[in-house]
Amino acid sequence: MNEEISEMYVHNSEEVKSTKVVFFAFGLLVGIVLTFAITLTAFQIRTYFIWGDTLPPETKILEIYSILENHSIIPVDRNVLIENMYRGLLAGVDDPYTYYFDQDSLTTFLERTDGSYVGVGMAVIFDTDESRVVITTVFAGSPAEEVGLLPGDIILEVDGTDMYGNNTEEVASLVRGTPQTAVDLRILRNNNILDFTITRRQVSVPTVVHRIIDENIGYLRIESFDGVTVQQFSDAFDDLRNQNITGLVIDVRNNPGGLLDTVIAIGDILLPAGSIMYSENSRGERTAHLSETNNILDIPLVMLVNGGSASASEVLTGAVRDHGVGVVVGEQTFGKGVVQSLFPLSDGSAIRSTVARFYTPNGTSIHEDGITPDFIVEVDRETAMASARLTLDEDIQLQKAIEILTSN
Repeated sequence: MNEEISEMYVHNSEEVKSTKVVFFAFGLLVGIVLTFAITLTAFQIRTYFIWGDTLPPETKILEIYSILENHSIIPVDRNVLIENMYRGLLAGVDDPYTYYFDQDSLTTFLERTDGSYVGVGMAVIFDTDESRVVITTVFAGSPAEEVGLLPGDIILEVDGTDMYGNNTEEVASLVRGTPQTAVDLRILRNNNILDFTITRRQVSVPTVVHRIIDENIGYLRIESFDGVTVQQFSDAFDDLRNQNITGLVIDVRNNPGGLLDTVIAIGDILLPAGSIMYSENSRGERTAHLSETNNILDIPLVMLVNGGSASASEVLTGAVRDHGVGVVVGEQTFGKGVVQSLFPLSDGSAIRSTVARFYTPNGTSIHEDGITPDFIVEVDRETAMASARLTLDEDIQLQKAIEILTSN
């Protein structure tokens, strides 16, 4: 009897265990199905709120890639397709200052803003009217100067690739490269197409040049606002002041801009305490950038500008005029009054996005309007682009600046 009970208990116990296993497996299956359903539903809801009734991009991309892979007679490089897809996505913002950096172009960009890089030695700006990149400055002693490139040259091709519509960083990343390698540029100059082969090398950017003109007037030209510019400007400014100058010309003609921190630091040297500029983001939040040194410039100052003076150049010019520290001579500036920030991505690439609009201390927006000089002195385009190479006898804008300083 006891044996029968024992056998029945064991038998029932095994049935119970078996039943538990079945229920556990069933529960696990139900859990997986529910989790999948909830995840799928959440994904669909999220997709709907992001993309509406349109086909989700990830689905369409896979469809397109499948068609290309199976039917295109043109070889398809998946990585190239993906990188160009990212560029195209940001091109849809319709902002020439918003773009994508792959890892190589990001490295190139960061090297350039440091003030030393491997390349040919020139500064460029994007001409929104022509959708082309234009050379604004050719640095002294650089490979670009040695082969005869000039400010105002329009870059048509780099190594045989058409550069139409490519932004400054895309063009720059192709021009830069390994030391002692060659890059071919096709240039448009005064309706003539010219070809140049240039050997790349390490370039240390001389962003500031200075000298004494007309016996006792200091001349200080800023080529761009890079990481090295603050020290170069400070050294040049001190050298000129030690020579007892009676007036100062700061020339930012054809200066395409650069780092915001750099122009703020230079503003600290020139301006009294107060606003250098302020920015306003998409939420209407304002950020003030202040001069805290309360320097008082005790000599008259003229800012020289033209249509190639953009961004940081316009920040400094606007602050100088609004504070009453100096006057502005030349031509209407470019009109780039927006701020970009760099956002690194997890794979080592990055995007640069326009995040704010900036204003002069008096609240004037520069974007698309630029700064109108106090004294307008117009020259033709060729002369404007050659401003860094003009002699005093040829440079009527600089002559006007000297006239104003002398009269003061």
